[in-house]
Amino acid sequence: MADNSFGTLFNVTSFGESHGSSIGCVVDGVPPNLPLSEALIQPYLDRRRPGTSKFVTQRQEDDQVEILSGIFEGKTTGTPIGLLIRNKDQRSKDYGEIANQFRPGHADYTYQMKYGHRDYRGGGRSSARETAVRVAAGAIADMFLKKVLGSDYQIRGAVVQIGPHAIDRTNMDWDERHNNPFFCPDAAMAKQWESYLDGVRKAGSSAGAILEIIADGIPVGLGQPIFGKLDGELAAAMMSINAAKGVEIGGGFALSGIDGSLASDEMRAGNSLETPTFLSNQAGGVLGGISTGQQIVVRVAIKPTSSILTPRQSIDRDNQNVDVVTKGRHDPCVGIRGVPVAEAMMSLVLADLLMRHKAQCGFDLS
Repeated sequence: MADNSFGTLFNVTSFGESHGSSIGCVVDGVPPNLPLSEALIQPYLDRRRPGTSKFVTQRQEDDQVEILSGIFEGKTTGTPIGLLIRNKDQRSKDYGEIANQFRPGHADYTYQMKYGHRDYRGGGRSSARETAVRVAAGAIADMFLKKVLGSDYQIRGAVVQIGPHAIDRTNMDWDERHNNPFFCPDAAMAKQWESYLDGVRKAGSSAGAILEIIADGIPVGLGQPIFGKLDGELAAAMMSINAAKGVEIGGGFALSGIDGSLASDEMRAGNSLETPTFLSNQAGGVLGGISTGQQIVVRVAIKPTSSILTPRQSIDRDNQNVDVVTKGRHDPCVGIRGVPVAEAMMSLVLADLLMRHKAQCGFDLS
């Protein structure tokens, strides 16, 4: 299986399956002398960890990260960093009945047709379990960006809609995300989601979500004009997340329905040419594929979890019609735990593009 690597200069290669002995990744290109330890990475993973509430999968994994290489005396050496997370709570017997069946909405059918063989235990490589290593790698990227960009830099993610229920943006409080299991910035909506997801879960079904990821303190100039556009890289990163079905940058799809006079972000002179005042941010912090220095805004649409208890029509490997019921432990809304994953993917994109920018434009040839 090819294409398991992401990034050009700040590069991540992931490996492992949902029900294998472990998952992990190799992070290459990290500059030397960045303070790093397992204890620094672990809080990022704890935010994505399963089993933390009744609204996520009850698979019990502590997701303890092990650093295998690339660190000496508490700092990166500039060599590849190996990260490992051991799987401890696999229940492969939950999937025995679907060994020859294709679960609707999953990658079962496409994997079988592409490779002629598949790991049916939890989806194998296609499982959202793989995203844990992205969070670990994203933690390193985030620490690198904090070190280089300083205190103005931060990445924040939230769930802004579950099913048909969207937050009230007049109530939006980013600190509120830490007070509920949904990463919800609206306290009133968090209570509504609790009732809604209780009903969805008891009905044996699932719900989708919309995530919003914001980056502050990003300098102007990141991204390449054609095939390395910042928004293109962000879209590819977000669409690589399991169950992602749509990405918006800034005003996104809504821009197609407004007047052109409202769509462009007008500018006025600031204290310097590097710090103009933008009167709006419909572009989401990206123009011509290059960061403007404004807040970068990305939204990701996550489809409802495909593993549900409601019988679904499908076929098996003998091309016979079957009804499939997916047993096991699954998220009623996989988008909830998608927030730290999307934050990690944004960190990886920004770290890579910052290094690529410095590689090309970091020389004063005037």
